[in-house]
Amino acid sequence: MIVLDANYILRYLLDDIHEMFIEAKSIIDNENCLILNEVMAEVVYVLEGPYGIPRETIADILSEFLTLDNLIMFESKIVLIDALGIFGAGRLDFIDCYLCALGSKEYEVKTFDKRLLKCLSIQSTKRL
Repeated sequence: MIVLDANYILRYLLDDIHEMFIEAKSIIDNENCLILNEVMAEVVYVLEGPYGIPRETIADILSEFLTLDNLIMFESKIVLIDALGIFGAGRLDFIDCYLCALGSKEYEVKTFDKRLLKCLSIQSTKRL
């Protein structure tokens, strides 16, 4: 099993260093690859911060990326895709969006963060 780090995924998504893009594309398109949730959080952070890509665009790009059948995650891909949707539409940081998505599925999330509590409340009403 191949485990991808954030830089590898970024080269694939951005094609900003073409030689690295070619290698990453060959692996990501043809091998089973494990992506850790923490790595996806780093990818979001880098795309938003240093690259200045708008949140909505990040959500769209990464949601499409995660549809590749050979990408494997410990957590359900749908949770991450839901988190990206919350991220793209709101103002919470990505980790809080991820927690909100987890809370809307099968987990009970405990927090004192008022913005996260509001997100959890909104997501729970969508389940009903």
